[in-house]
Order: sequence, then C-alpha cells, then structure tokens
Amino acid sequence: MAEFNVNTARFDPYKNFKFRVKFADGNRYIAGISKFSGLRRKTEVIEHREGGDSNSSRKSPGRTTFDAITMERGVTHDIEFEQWANKVWNLTGNLSIFPGAVEASLKDFRKDLYLEIFNEAGQLVLRYIIYRCWVSEYHAIPDLDANSSAIAIQSIKIENEGWERDQSVVEPVEVSFSNPAT
Repeated sequence: MAEFNVNTARFDPYKNFKFRVKFADGNRYIAGISKFSGLRRKTEVIEHREGGDSNSSRKSPGRTTFDAITMERGVTHDIEFEQWANKVWNLTGNLSIFPGAVEASLKDFRKDLYLEIFNEAGQLVLRYIIYRCWVSEYHAIPDLDANSSAIAIQSIKIENEGWERDQSVVEPVEVSFSNPAT
C-alpha cells in the first residue's frame, strides 16, 4: 500500500528538520526557530462498571489536555520572544514600582500559530494550526560557560488550547530536474 497519495513512488517519510513557525494574525514567521518540541494531546480514561457486573470495567474518554510546546532558537537581536513573554507579565507593569502601569496585555497575549512542515525540495507538505497560545516560561539567556563553545539558546514554553491539521494543505507533486540541464 502506498504511503503517499500523489507521489506513490515515494517511500521516505518527511524529515524533521525542515519546518517554520508563524503567527496566524500577521503572516510573520518567527525568526530562527531551531527546535520545536512537538504536538501532544492526552485524553483521560474514565473507568466505570455496571452494578451487576463485578468482574470487568468499561472505559470511556474523559477530559482532553494539550501539552505545552517548547520552542528554541539561538540568541540574536530579534526581540519577538521577549515581546510575547512580556504580554503575559511585564516588570514595568508592576503597580508597586510603576504606578498606573499595566502588568499584562490581556487583549493580545494569546496568539494562534501555524507550524509548517516542508519536504526536502522546500514544498509545504503539512500545516498545523495551534490555538490560543501564550508564553508560560521564557528563558532569555541560557547558563553561560566560558569553557564551552556552544551556541547561546533562548527558549519559550507556550501553553495552548488545542491544535488541528490544516486540511487545505495537500500533498504537492514532487519536482524532478536535471543538473546540469539538458
């Protein structure tokens, strides 16, 4: 059985390194994302048993929860992570320090995101819409070590209220070319 409907000769699954994340509200990609923790949901199991049946129980689905997502990227001068994290809580909004200030941006701290996955040729193959995301954890600067040669990574942990696959994105016809051209 073919695993792909359009490209029936393809047998390799999509790779996990070609992806981009963007805000749904302004069609802007979030710069430099190097790691995205994945989409997971869990549904509680409710066990119950009928009064006359003492030896077995039945199972029903309960409440569904969606795991938080962590995004990582190298530290640069782009301030998108910090600006989004500050919409949930901002020091300059602390009323005891700055009278008349506002601590949270209630109007726009939640954002829908698109997670887009591409094939090796750069064609969009999957898109997930992640709903009502907000930053619950922000790491501006990692632990620093003068004896290391690692990249400084910043991260945000975002809570969400669900996600779904965007059914409007369909499997593209994969391209073929000759190099050098004949």
